Amino acid sequence: MLEKFENALSKQGIPRIKFIKHLQKYADPDFSLELLKAQGAPLYEHQGKFIYKTAIQPLRHGKFCIMDIETNGSKPSTGATIIELGAVIFQDGKIINTFESFAQCNEIPMNIQKLTGISLDDTLNAPSLKDVMFKFREFLGDSVFVAHDVKFDYNFTSAMMQRVGLEPLSNRKLCTFELAQRSFKAERYGLKHLNKTLNLHTEADHHRALSDAITALELMKVSMQTLPKKVINVEDLIRFSKEAPRLRKEVKKQTKE
Repeated sequence: MLEKFENALSKQGIPRIKFIKHLQKYADPDFSLELLKAQGAPLYEHQGKFIYKTAIQPLRHGKFCIMDIETNGSKPSTGATIIELGAVIFQDGKIINTFESFAQCNEIPMNIQKLTGISLDDTLNAPSLKDVMFKFREFLGDSVFVAHDVKFDYNFTSAMMQRVGLEPLSNRKLCTFELAQRSFKAERYGLKHLNKTLNLHTEADHHRALSDAITALELMKVSMQTLPKKVINVEDLIRFSKEAPRLRKEVKKQTKE
């Protein structure tokens, strides 16, 4: 519903009349507007225009939901599901809320149990996926959805929302992997590697959802210390993470000497 106008909404905004006319193509415009907001779209009416709140929101006051999921497979289309979800809300320089939950599951492949340390005993009596996703939808609100390799987490989470009867996500999103690539030089940008080299989260338990979310937050904070002065609002940060040149460090070839 918003694809056509995303660029304008994230910059200068769209005149109210034009935007309402667009929404009329789908349903009653008031209903469509409320639906989009319920899906996490940070729509805001400002000076006769609709614009993303993130386009006029100073970076420091931006509301970010840094999250991570553990799953029992890689593709929702084949029946894979979330088995653990962890997230923090970060705003004004501090964590203001935390979310952590297993989700009920009847099957976890042994390789995933070994990787995550999550067993069937942890998930059999956990809240249902529906309960977890409804609570997380409320927790997320219209925050910027942040993750390390955000495409996977965002698409998987959106698919789980739809599986339990909710609408797909429409939140703005930010990838800490892409942001790090454009913020400082490193040989690799995997979360575990950066945690080790930058000492981000000393008590990290890699491949556990809340722990990885906190590590990603610490990485985001490091990246934000290097931003150019032109990054003023939240949308500037999102654009920077996608468009700025990558700064990957060249790895010197090893020799026998």
